[in-house]
Amino acid sequence: MQKNVDLYFTEGCLRCSKGATPECKVHQWSAELAMLRSIVNSCGLEEECKWGMPCYTINGKNVLIISAFKDYCSINFFQGALINDEANILSLVGENAEVSRIFRVNDIAQIEAHKELLKAYIFEAAENEKLGRKVQTKKEIELPVELIESFKHNPELEAAFMALTPGRQKSYVIHINGAKQEKTKYTRIEKCIPKIKLGKGFNER
Repeated sequence: MQKNVDLYFTEGCLRCSKGATPECKVHQWSAELAMLRSIVNSCGLEEECKWGMPCYTINGKNVLIISAFKDYCSINFFQGALINDEANILSLVGENAEVSRIFRVNDIAQIEAHKELLKAYIFEAAENEKLGRKVQTKKEIELPVELIESFKHNPELEAAFMALTPGRQKSYVIHINGAKQEKTKYTRIEKCIPKIKLGKGFNER
């Protein structure tokens, strides 16, 4: 997994075999990623590498993360549901997402058109983190005991799982709890680790 935030923009997150190769998705969106990074860095947040991607924090609290995907690159606001998005430029990360909101980009003109608005959203998101505001979700996801035990032996798995959207987390919880025997649950967890580290839900390819 990528540890250097500068190298992310040339090598990617290194969470798949295409990392540090010409096929890595970061090369498809290099101009867009550079502009997003410039906008975020102009807002006074701390820049570091988390889960292999550029993550921006304030007082140690996660505000947003920049990512590259096959069809778009993005800014993902961790507590994005709190942002007053009257312009409707943010969308759900997944069907069941309650907390985070994402700004998807597949054309640099999109960023240019919303540059000042994005800055306003970033400042708002940072202020929400400073004040400790959190989205009130419908229900906390109760993690299987076997998964919690696996986290103790694999901190990277825990970090990757916690970075997933609530909907993706729920998909794994349902899959793991679908097994009756403890041994089978641990087997299912082990088989899911690669996909979890890729940031995908259980039903995603």
